[in-house]
Amino acid sequence: MFFTKAGEHNTEETVKLALKKAKELGIKDIVAASCEGETIKKILAFKDSDLNLVCVTHHTGFKEPGINEMKSEVRKELTEKGVKILTTTHLFAGVDRAIRNHFGGVYPAEIMAQTLRIFGQGVKVAVEIAVMALDAGLIPYGKEIISIGGTASGADAAIVIKPAHSNYFFNTEVKEIICMPRDKKPE
Repeated sequence: MFFTKAGEHNTEETVKLALKKAKELGIKDIVAASCEGETIKKILAFKDSDLNLVCVTHHTGFKEPGINEMKSEVRKELTEKGVKILTTTHLFAGVDRAIRNHFGGVYPAEIMAQTLRIFGQGVKVAVEIAVMALDAGLIPYGKEIISIGGTASGADAAIVIKPAHSNYFFNTEVKEIICMPRDKKPE
């Protein structure tokens, strides 16, 4: 499925397509980017089976030092519904971004991220968070999962991926692109 434009207006359809593909393939592990919890709430509203749901947020301090974008009430509500929440440094950022911000230049992880953005920000995010969730032990090793990402906010891309740990990143396999925007720039 190709959406005409990138952006959060695709969230509901992305979630429906991802859950449909998960059911078709018998996949029980779904990882989704959701900084404030809205995308993961949509998945909870549409899911019809027992799934391992992992919500990956921005790291604390992403927008403002010391501040986590997900409100504690939302975090509590989601965890009570069985969602695993991962708030950690992003795979393609970390210290490379700190070096760039301080000294300038471009570093390998950022080159990798920019390369994945050829497929759109949402696909890049979906690859990144799948590896992050695997590294955190929140999804099983060696299995295909569904990963959902977006451009800015909401979701506009979903993939079937068999992630590898970050130290073996190039063993990661994107099996299918379920949906993504055709025009990569948000409206």
